[in-house]
Amino acid sequence: MTLKIYLSGEIHTDWREQIIAGAKGLDVVFAGPVTDHAASDDCGVAILGAEENKFWHDHKGAKINAIRTRKGIEDADIVVVRFGEKYKQWNAAFDAGYAAALGKSVIVLSQPEHQHALKEVHAAALAVAEAPRQVVEILRYVLSGALPG
Repeated sequence: MTLKIYLSGEIHTDWREQIIAGAKGLDVVFAGPVTDHAASDDCGVAILGAEENKFWHDHKGAKINAIRTRKGIEDADIVVVRFGEKYKQWNAAFDAGYAAALGKSVIVLSQPEHQHALKEVHAAALAVAEAPRQVVEILRYVLSGALPG
């Protein structure tokens, strides 16, 4: 059984690469957002034309990115949502809620100090992990029933 995994959220660290590397040999395929921050921010104006007002600049980009994100979440079996330490990923909270509303299995990846702030997001998840290796172990267990060791 091939699992389709959508990796959502924070784009400033290598957590995606850690999960992808750790999952080598597992029957999984990964998708995710555009992680080039400048391309993600500027896709709307690059495609649809410049905006003088920063609100409309961001609005165009957010909507185009939402097309990719929604498609990725809809196609996924499991959605992993990462909340990083430094930046506030408000879009990640939307992604987790959207995935849960679609009946997708959600794994949240966050730090213990964010437990209170993310309590509603955590409540929608089927697992809350603190490290990318834990996500890999969840995937391994789901696919094979094998425990870490």
